[in-house]
Amino acid sequence: MTTLFTVPIASTGGSIICTNPSAAKEHQTIYVLTFTSPKDNRLTPVFIDAFVLALDIIEHRYPKGVVVTTSGITKFYSNGLDLELAGSTEGFLENWLWKLFRRFLTYPMPTVCLLNGHAFAGGFMLAMYHDYRIMNPDRGFVCVNELEFGVPLQTPMMSIFREKLTPITFRNVVLEAHRFGGRNALQAGIVDAVGGIEETLALIQERKLQTKAATGIYGTMKEEMYARVLNGLNDHSGNLKWRENVENKNESVSKKGLENVREFEKNKAKL
Repeated sequence: MTTLFTVPIASTGGSIICTNPSAAKEHQTIYVLTFTSPKDNRLTPVFIDAFVLALDIIEHRYPKGVVVTTSGITKFYSNGLDLELAGSTEGFLENWLWKLFRRFLTYPMPTVCLLNGHAFAGGFMLAMYHDYRIMNPDRGFVCVNELEFGVPLQTPMMSIFREKLTPITFRNVVLEAHRFGGRNALQAGIVDAVGGIEETLALIQERKLQTKAATGIYGTMKEEMYARVLNGLNDHSGNLKWRENVENKNESVSKKGLENVREFEKNKAKL
C-alpha cells in the first residue's frame, strides 16, 4: 500500500492512515482510511474529529474517487460509544456523533465500509451511514445491543436502519438485538458482500464506483435519497421535542390505564 497521509488520534496514541491499495494507476483514486484507536475504536470526540479531518483532507486535497474505511484492530471495526465519556461531554451527540454520521451520509464520493471485526451499537450505525458494506465472513458480528442495557436509540440512530433495511431485518436489529455474522448479514441485506480488501476492490470495480463522483452531484443525490435521515441529523432540538411530546402522551395513557385497572379491581371486589 502507498501511504498518503496520517492523522493522529491523540487521546489513545492511535492514528488514521490513508493509503492507496497499491501503487497501480487504477488504485490512485481509492482511498483506504485505516483507523487504529486502542482498544476497540470507540467513537469519542477526539476520534471523531480525526475521522472527519481525514475525510476533509481527501475531499479537498485529492482527486475524486472512493473512500474505504476499515480498522487496524483485528477484533473490532468499532465497539461504539464510550457511554461515560459521551454522557459527560456537553453536546456530544449534536456536535460530534451527528456530525460524523452526517458527513458520511452526504459525502461527495462513494464510501465503502470494510468490516473486519465486530461493529456494535454506534459502530454498526457508522457502518450503515456508508454507501456500501463488505464484511468478514468468518469473524465479527454487527449488532445494536442498546436494548440489552437500557439505552434508547435517538432519531438519527434509528432512522438509518429504517431507511436502509427491510422491515423484518429492522425489527430483528432493534427489537431483538440480534447479532449478525457476515454471511447472515449478507442474507439479511445489511452488507453488500462478504470478504476482505480484494472483495472490496472487486465491488468498486464491478460497480464502477471510482467514476461516480466525477460530475460533482454524488453528495447531492444522497441528500435527496436520504432526506428524512438528514432532517433528523439537522434537527437535534426537534428530535428532543418530539420525544418529550411522546413521553407526555405515554404518561397520560399510562395514568388513564392505571385508573381503568383500579376501577376494574374495585368492581371485581364488589362481586
